[in-house]
Amino acid sequence: MSTLKLLIVDDEPFIRAGASRILRDFTVGYPFMEEDFSFDILEAETGEKAIEIIDNQKVDIVLLDNKLPGIEGIEVLEYIKNKEYDIAVMMITSYASLDLAVKATNNGAFSFVPKPFTPDELKTSIESITKSLYLKRMTLEMKEEGKQVRFQFLSVLSHELKSPINAIEGYMNIIKQKQLGNNVDDYLVMINRSLDRLNGMRNLIMDLLDLTRMESGRKHRNLKELDIVEIAEHVVNTVQPLAIQKNVEVNLKAEDKVVFKADTNEIEIILNNFISNAVKYNVENGKVFIDIKRENNQIIISVKDTGIGMKEEDLALLFQDFVRIKNEKTKFISGSGLGLSIAKKMVELYNGRIEVESTPDVGSVFTIFMPC
Repeated sequence: MSTLKLLIVDDEPFIRAGASRILRDFTVGYPFMEEDFSFDILEAETGEKAIEIIDNQKVDIVLLDNKLPGIEGIEVLEYIKNKEYDIAVMMITSYASLDLAVKATNNGAFSFVPKPFTPDELKTSIESITKSLYLKRMTLEMKEEGKQVRFQFLSVLSHELKSPINAIEGYMNIIKQKQLGNNVDDYLVMINRSLDRLNGMRNLIMDLLDLTRMESGRKHRNLKELDIVEIAEHVVNTVQPLAIQKNVEVNLKAEDKVVFKADTNEIEIILNNFISNAVKYNVENGKVFIDIKRENNQIIISVKDTGIGMKEEDLALLFQDFVRIKNEKTKFISGSGLGLSIAKKMVELYNGRIEVESTPDVGSVFTIFMPC
C-alpha cells in the first residue's frame, strides 16, 4: 500500500481534527490502480504555515480553506501553481462565490467541498481527487517513458543507418575519382559491398515497418488454416543461396503436413528469422536441422545449427529491440537487430513461447512452442 501526504489547511481546530479523524484510517483503491492508497495527515492553521510545509515536504493533496487569517487560501493556491508543485488542491469553504470558484479553477483547484461536510462527502471527494492525481501522474510518467524510448529508438536507428551510408559514400567517392584506375572489374568488391549495405538498410526499413504495424495494432491479420511445413520449405528455398555461399547444409524434417490456423505472413517471418539466422551465424561447412511436429496439442518448431553459438549472458539480451550480439565472429554479419524481437512478438500473438540453448563454438537450438 502506498501513502499520500494530505495537508488540511483550516483555521478552525474542530474542522482539522474532524477531517483528520475521518481520513486517518481511510484507504482509496480502484481496479486500475496497482495498489491502494492510505493517507499521512498533516495540519496547518494558516496559509503561511501551509506554504512552509509544502516548501519543506513532498505533499500530494491539500484540503484548503479560503478564509484564513493572514494570506487567504486562494493565495496559497496561486503559490502552489506558480511553484509548479505536483499537488492536487481541493478547496473547503462555506464562502464559495462564483468569482472565487472561477479564480480557484483557473489556478488549478480540483473542486470544492462545502462546509459543513459529512464524513461520506469528504471520503467521496478524497476518492475523486486521489483518482485524478493517480491518473495525472501515470500519464506524465508514460509521456516521460515515451520520450526516453523515442530518444533511444532514434539514436539506435540513426547509428544503424549512418554506418552503411558512410561506407557507401566512401566507396562511391573512390569509384568516382577512379582511384583504382579505369578497369570496372577492379571496383567490383566495392560495388558488391555497397549493394550488401543497401540490402541491409532495406531489411532494416522493412523490419521497422513490421514492428510499427504490430505495436500500433494496425497490422492486418488474415488467419486461416495453413500448412507450416509448406511455408518452411519456401523459407528454406529462400535462404538456399546464402547457404550455398557458406556451404551450409540445411535439413528439414517434418510430418507430411502440420496444419495450423495462423497468418501466412507472420509464420513466414517467424521461420525466416530463425532459419536465416541459423545459416548466417553458422560456420563454413556447417549444418542446420529444422524439425516441425505436432505434439501434445501444440506445434513444436526446432531450428538447430552447428554455428558460433552464444555465451549465457548474451541470451538474456537476444530478443530485445536493436540488440545484436557483437564480437569478433559477428562483426562482419549484417542485420537490423530487430528480427528476433519481431519474431518473438509474433510468436506471442499465438500465446507461444521460445526456448533457446546455446554453446559457444558448438551451436544453438531455438525451439518454438505454439498451442493449437
